[in-house]
Amino acid sequence: MAAANTDSILIVDDNPTNLSLLSETLNCAGFRVRVAIDGESAIDLCDRNPPALILLDVQMPGIDGFETCRRLKSNPATRSIPIIFTTALTNTDNKTKGFALGAVDYIPKPFAQEEVLARVQVHLQLKHLTNSLEQQVSDRTAALRQAQFQLIQQEKLSTLGELLAGVAHEINNPINFLVSNINPLREYVEGMIEIIQLYQQEHLQPSADLTEAIDNLDLEFALKDIAKILDSMTLGAERIKNLSVSLRTFSRADRDEKVPTNLHHGLDSTLMILQHRLKSKRDHTAGKEYNRPPIEVIKTYGNLPEVCCYPSQMNQVFMNILANAIDAIDEAAATDKADPIPQIQITTESDSEGWVVIEIADNGLGITSDTKQRLFEPLFTTKPVGKGTGLGLSIAHQIIVEKHNGSLSVYSQRGQGAKFILKIPASPTDC
Repeated sequence: MAAANTDSILIVDDNPTNLSLLSETLNCAGFRVRVAIDGESAIDLCDRNPPALILLDVQMPGIDGFETCRRLKSNPATRSIPIIFTTALTNTDNKTKGFALGAVDYIPKPFAQEEVLARVQVHLQLKHLTNSLEQQVSDRTAALRQAQFQLIQQEKLSTLGELLAGVAHEINNPINFLVSNINPLREYVEGMIEIIQLYQQEHLQPSADLTEAIDNLDLEFALKDIAKILDSMTLGAERIKNLSVSLRTFSRADRDEKVPTNLHHGLDSTLMILQHRLKSKRDHTAGKEYNRPPIEVIKTYGNLPEVCCYPSQMNQVFMNILANAIDAIDEAAATDKADPIPQIQITTESDSEGWVVIEIADNGLGITSDTKQRLFEPLFTTKPVGKGTGLGLSIAHQIIVEKHNGSLSVYSQRGQGAKFILKIPASPTDC
């Protein structure tokens, strides 16, 4: 007995003798066989359970073999099934018509069992080779797409890093000059104020010109305001200096190997860069004006160890998720369902199973179940054209899962905000 074959073959013929002969030949070869006595029955069988190959008689009652073939080939579900015509009509016109309709071969009647079996096996082998080739093409296409996303990610990180590093470098020298000179300036100003006050005590009756100059300047107010101005200059210079440090932290170039990294520094530098987007906002959306209060960032940092990772890539993950959280809050602000106090909560901890866990939650509009299923798909975005590429969360997922052997998940319901949970090994073996 021949070995069992998983391929099923449908024989369509209104002649019992032909059905019996073909069935016996194919059964003995180990194929699973089904039969139909007309075209309508054959189409119905193929719709319910498509066979691997069809042996189709041309001359049948009802719709003939040519029409049956045409209908099968017009249906996407059955289009790829190889069809071999079995017929006594062997003239060139009939063969040409059959091939034009999509048939792959002809077997003339009366049948020679060896020929039937040989042709069936050849076309099944061709079908398997075609399917295998299509799968290989699909796999290669997926691999190329993945490589493309990696190149896009690397190019974005490289370009962003160079830009931020350049900005930080350009502002570093002038801001250091300002910061280092404010304290000496403060001492000089305080000394001059003291001298002016001594002059006022010793010269109780200044000249008319001096009195006019004092009144025009409003000397008392100016002396008080100078101190406030110096305090504001100090605060502003320190903020710019902190921003410069944050830019350098965020943009530091990745290395070929993972390096020990303080993830809290990465989170703080990302928040500093996004500081302008956290401020109160007034905007028009769909013709409706809204005022969004400043976004409150609540940080609950645990005692994290230094984590072995690619720091620039991790910062890119933080940037994508935090920027999306701000977008979600802005979207909520344009509706009547916005929370009166917009918030982003960041929680970090090192759990008992050896994972560093970072949770970033917002109280925006949340994510629908359909969107949540596709959230990490490349090129998928719910934002208007020109507002998003659909790569941010896909790249973030790839960085966490593939680059750091971690996980990135999201928990959300529409109207109840969203929470992203990042997990990466606290002590990976490759660091």
